[in-house]
Amino acid sequence: MSESITVTVTRQEDYRFLVEFGPQYATMIADEPMPIGVDSGPSPQHLLAASIANCLCASLTFACRKYHEDPGEFSATVKCEIGRNENNRLRVLNLDVRITLNGPPEAVPHLARALASFEDFCTVTESVRHGIHVDVGVFGPDGAKLH
Repeated sequence: MSESITVTVTRQEDYRFLVEFGPQYATMIADEPMPIGVDSGPSPQHLLAASIANCLCASLTFACRKYHEDPGEFSATVKCEIGRNENNRLRVLNLDVRITLNGPPEAVPHLARALASFEDFCTVTESVRHGIHVDVGVFGPDGAKLH
C-alpha cells in the first residue's frame, strides 16, 4: 500500500511561511527563531520534533488497541539537539523523546507487549532513523527547471 500527502509552504516575508496541509485542516505559520526570523511560529525543527512525538503517541495507542486496551491520557516531550556538523552547518544531532503515561501502567495489562512493538508502527520516527531519500527540484514561474 502506498499513500501520498501534499503540504504546501509559501513564503510570506523574510523567514515567515504559510504552511497548508490541505483544505480539511487549518493553516499555520512557521518561522525561524531570532535573530534570523521573528519567531512568529514554530521552526522546521519544532515541526520535525512534533511529527515524531505525534507519530510515536499514535503508534503507542495503536499498539495498545491491538490488545483492545486503552492507554488513557499520556504525553510526549521531545528535546531536539541542534548543532554544527563537520562542514559547520546546523543539523539536528539528536532527538530525545520522553513519553509519560498519566495512569498506572498496570491499568493496561498488555502494556509490555505494546511497548515492545509500538516503535515499529511509527512511520515518521522509523523513517527519520533510517534516512529518507529526498528529491529536490527548483523551478521558475514558467515551469522551467532551474536546479
